[in-house]
This record gives sequence, structure tokens and C-alpha cells, in this order.
Amino acid sequence: MLTKGLASGDWVVYRKQKHSTSPGPRAKDVAAAPSGETYAYTVDKYWVVKDCLEDDQVLLITRTGKEHTVPLGDPNLRSARWWERWLYGERFRETEKLLETAAQSG
Repeated sequence: MLTKGLASGDWVVYRKQKHSTSPGPRAKDVAAAPSGETYAYTVDKYWVVKDCLEDDQVLLITRTGKEHTVPLGDPNLRSARWWERWLYGERFRETEKLLETAAQSG
């Protein structure tokens, strides 16, 4: 959970909760549903802050250009750690390219 604000362009990690019949290799905290047909799990998403909104919310952008509005107090949102910035830097840079392209055309 973030207690301080973020700025546009900051790299963040959002732990997204998902459900499916076959979790992928990046799935964490995998748990079978009571019926046993699906699984609940989380996946770390490496997103970039597009804009800081009123009411302590941030607009995040994904590598595919999707946008998500998330409150700063969301426990699934945090700043990227130094090793994530190094290890997953290319994911963040791909998203930054989307932001630059949108700024140039808009």
C-alpha cells in the first residue's frame, strides 16, 4: 500500500487477482475453488502511472494500452522495487513508449 503520492511516469507493480481453469507460470498464491474446477490466484502486473487524479487515485497504463484507475490506498498497488526495475525494465519501457506516442499525437 502506498502512503505517499505518485507522479506521472512512475513505475508500479499491481498485484491483480485472477480466476481461470489453468493459472500461468507467473501465478502466485494459487488456490483451488471449492468446486475444484477453477483456480484463484494473483499475478504481478508491471504498469506505469499515466496521471494522478483527484481523490487520491492514479490512472495506470498497461503494456497493451489499457487503463486502470486505482486508489492510492489499494493494498495491491506499490512502487516497483529496485530489482523489479532492473529485471522487468523492458516491460516498463514498452509502456513508457505508449505514453510518449500518445503525448505526441494528442
